[in-house]
Amino acid sequence: MAICLLLWLLLAKGLALEGAVGATFSSRLVHRFSEEAKVHLASRGSGSVLQPWPKRNSSEYFRLLLRSDETRQRMRLGSQYESLYLSEGGQTYFYGNVLDSLHYAWIDIGTPNVSFLVALDAGSDILWVPCDCIECASLSSDHYNNVMGRDLNQYRPSLSSTSRHLPCGHQLCNKSSDCKGSKDPCPYFVAYYSNNTTSSGYLFEDKLHLASNGRHAVQKSVQASIILGCGSKQTGVFFQGAAPDGVLGLGIGNISVPSLLAKAGLIQNSFSICFDENESGKIIFGDQGDDTQHSTPFLPYEGKFTTYEVDVESFCVGSLCLKETRISALIDSGTSFTYLPSNVYQKVVTEFDRQVNATGIIRQQFAFDLEYCYSASLQELINFPPLKLAFSRNQTFSIQNPMVTYSDYPGIFCLAVFKTDDDDDVTIGQNFLTGYRLVFDRENLRFGWSRWNCQDTVSITSPSNGGSPNPLPANQQQSVPNERGVPPAVAAGHASPKPSAASPGLTCRLYWASLLVICKLWLWLSC
Repeated sequence: MAICLLLWLLLAKGLALEGAVGATFSSRLVHRFSEEAKVHLASRGSGSVLQPWPKRNSSEYFRLLLRSDETRQRMRLGSQYESLYLSEGGQTYFYGNVLDSLHYAWIDIGTPNVSFLVALDAGSDILWVPCDCIECASLSSDHYNNVMGRDLNQYRPSLSSTSRHLPCGHQLCNKSSDCKGSKDPCPYFVAYYSNNTTSSGYLFEDKLHLASNGRHAVQKSVQASIILGCGSKQTGVFFQGAAPDGVLGLGIGNISVPSLLAKAGLIQNSFSICFDENESGKIIFGDQGDDTQHSTPFLPYEGKFTTYEVDVESFCVGSLCLKETRISALIDSGTSFTYLPSNVYQKVVTEFDRQVNATGIIRQQFAFDLEYCYSASLQELINFPPLKLAFSRNQTFSIQNPMVTYSDYPGIFCLAVFKTDDDDDVTIGQNFLTGYRLVFDRENLRFGWSRWNCQDTVSITSPSNGGSPNPLPANQQQSVPNERGVPPAVAAGHASPKPSAASPGLTCRLYWASLLVICKLWLWLSC
């Protein structure tokens, strides 16, 4: 204690001399595994710390140094893992109209684990699965033409040893009239953009099974505590093929899976999704992209970052960027198509139609509501005018394939863009997002993208030039679903200001601030 008191006195005296010109302060550095450190710890009676004491340059000596480095790196990065995948590999799947043209992934929940095929939705926050069903869609694979290859499951909290009700008193419970006391089970209710589409029930805490895949560690399983909805009642499109086994909300809210994983210190507060030309893909938690990617900031909504919304400065058709086509749009993996305001929609489709060298088809001939359809061969399709989204700072996002077709009408291609009169429904959907590694960097509040083939199962680093090693064919088609998919979401961002050059006075204060940190660390270790 006497040594500690002396150190505090020296520190106080040093700080008092902050304004003095040329003030200096020095201290000896002692290696953690040196003989001097060993003698010091022994003098404090820390015998347990000394057994075993690593011999200098021994394998144990280097192993302990390496472990210390890894611990410090995790502290500096603020996360335990570089990236996390869903336990079944993180692959995403697309089953066409059978499951409402949404993208899905298999997740494992509970102890013992049970698998669920959930729709990926960046437009909502809650993860829910069918549970204690009052009104749920069919879970039989036969009902969906057996496209999944196995039946879907229902969550049964009583059969999971790690499941427990989320109480109304929990900070993540959105209090409602159904909460009579703080210990009551917390109810949830989520309404989606599709007409009369809802899910409701009660919230539970349980384990989500993941797998790590870092550069410095072998792959291993990870069980993360998450909050999920026990969805006992669904309505709307959930009975028409959309997400019968639940929805994985990837929104920016505190209750979403990416938020919970980041708050637990498991990953950086970011994730990426990739949909490839075969309509499969990958989802990676903790992925912040790389230095080669393009990016644009998210926008705040009423002063808060609550959804993944971006500012599109203009739409470009061919080499022409159209005037007065600026919009704020949601980037949403849970919406099948792209929806534009009426005035912007009309400018885009009119210019596209003007540049197309193909025979137009009257819309009334078809059972869907796409207005601009053409009869063309695959070779002619390649020559269709490209579409681009122009963002600030000359960042552009090229749409790989804006055209879709019905298998019932071979040789007919339609521009898959819809108009909406509701500004809240302006959305960049899945059909515009194919062929990219889409990074939702919630930590830096930015949306990033780079070309990727989505097939890399080991490294999350895309090609150094930002291009896909396997360019996507321009004639790859998507199918038109019966309805718009499960809703979208938004968020926003800002750039961090750069530090200015330090003045002499500031340099002195920074010197003593650094010294204060060093001394505090020494006191913490020694006293």
